[in-house]
Amino acid sequence: MHQAYRYESFPFVAPPELSSGEVADHPLIVIGCGPVGLAAAIDARQHGIPVLLLDDDDTVSVGSRGLCYAKRTLEILDRLGCGDSVVAKGVGWDVGRTFFREEEVFNFNLRPQTGSKRPGMVNLQQYYLEEYMVKRALDVGVQIRWKHEVTAVSPHDDHVALTVSTPEGSYQIKADWLIVADGARSPVRAMLGLDVEGKVFMDRFLIADVIMKADFPAERWFWFDPPFHPNQSVLLHREADDVYRIDFQLGWDANPEEEKKPERVIPRIKAMLGDEREFSLEWVSVYTFQCRRLRDFRHGRCLFAGDAAHQVSPFGARGANSGIQDADNLIWKLKLVMDGRAPLRLLDSYTDERGFGADENILNSTRSTDFITPKGPVSQTFRNAVLALSRSLPFARKLVNSGRLSVPSFLTDSVLNTPDSEPFTGDMVPGAPMDDAPLLKDGQLVWLIDQMIGQFQLLYFCEDASAVSVGMQRQLLGLHETSIPITTLVIAQRGSTPGLNVLLDHEGLAFSRYDATDGTCYVIRPDQHVAARWRETEVSRIVAAVARATANFVEE
Repeated sequence: MHQAYRYESFPFVAPPELSSGEVADHPLIVIGCGPVGLAAAIDARQHGIPVLLLDDDDTVSVGSRGLCYAKRTLEILDRLGCGDSVVAKGVGWDVGRTFFREEEVFNFNLRPQTGSKRPGMVNLQQYYLEEYMVKRALDVGVQIRWKHEVTAVSPHDDHVALTVSTPEGSYQIKADWLIVADGARSPVRAMLGLDVEGKVFMDRFLIADVIMKADFPAERWFWFDPPFHPNQSVLLHREADDVYRIDFQLGWDANPEEEKKPERVIPRIKAMLGDEREFSLEWVSVYTFQCRRLRDFRHGRCLFAGDAAHQVSPFGARGANSGIQDADNLIWKLKLVMDGRAPLRLLDSYTDERGFGADENILNSTRSTDFITPKGPVSQTFRNAVLALSRSLPFARKLVNSGRLSVPSFLTDSVLNTPDSEPFTGDMVPGAPMDDAPLLKDGQLVWLIDQMIGQFQLLYFCEDASAVSVGMQRQLLGLHETSIPITTLVIAQRGSTPGLNVLLDHEGLAFSRYDATDGTCYVIRPDQHVAARWRETEVSRIVAAVARATANFVEE
């Protein structure tokens, strides 16, 4: 049987500031070496920003923790250079099943359409994800300091001053910009006296990572009121290395320390799996949760991301997924501001857009939690009636809520969008996250999402690439010479044009998903959200849309 994960310690290295006494100034400091801090640091390095990453620990996270990584997150991890490792090691799945007592009453498929590179979800213990991300961070030149605890933060107009404690003493350091990704209890948030607003849920849940040989399919199984754990809920996920994650609802009156003891955990698992099943415990934890957020994610030159900015319940896999999307939204904006190519107000759109995403996640998490943990007899009667009716009535299945799974936000109300001026159909509205599609490049299969390089890009659709006029070729190539460079991808049904990057839509899915006709174009942001689209390509409109998307517009 598989042995438990072996945690390795990263070495503490005394920083030069301890011996020199100098107060070094860094363009960007990131606090927190979890998935969100690592994503921000890797992305920043890929944008050419020098990064110092501080963490008060010396190892990856203990336990499976953030387990489920959604398709959108996998696409971001692909761009960061970590996606292949995560997918190769993890367990991909698309189907979730919901049971009421012993009967299946509802199921869903996260990827009903074909033609995308990644599955709906991949399950992988967080320690593996962090391991891969640490390696990638070091490969791209992130400077990581382990066992460096930030003990004081002093914001100023043009920098943030930090006091950092180490095993060999404390030192002072300055950051032009500070990204705070130090978790739900965020010491930095407390140092700055910032309050999170929202709700704490009065319930407790037991997580058990169980090592066992089993033939359960790669699916998400959720039980309401099962016979092996009556009047409560249970969630089962398959992980890598013959590990299964089991969540037991305990109720608010449960004693956390008692419930974590093997003599309490093992009988629960045996009741679920039977006495014959051999298993061992890898990790056990008892948790409560909350749905809360900061009102503003930016406080001067301090930028909050992940759980430090917002927290949600674990039902729906919205924590790490939304945090990595925070970093994806933030870094390209910060790079433009640091380079003087966008005004400070571009960073205000970080709170606007990711705050909208946080509100969306909190709403869905609250609804899921209210359904999973009814707050009174009336709520429980309604919940059980819905579950009973869902066995045979389709309308009731829509009301079953065992956790709406993480999906990317459609930023349709963002001020960075250029509104449509022509009719389109489909989902690729301004503000939408890009849909993927299979394409051919030089005869080889590629994925549209992999052609996105973290910069502004134009998707130019045409029927025949060889028929693109010389004048249009010059205009498309000239977009790269504008004040904010725009790289063009030509998506054609056939043909080629020397000098242009042409991708052939051999299955027609790109044209279909983007409702494209000959001459249609889309402006795509560095974070793979649609900024603008038109039926005809006109350079002045494209340049204006990029100016709007970078907050370089004239205020009315």
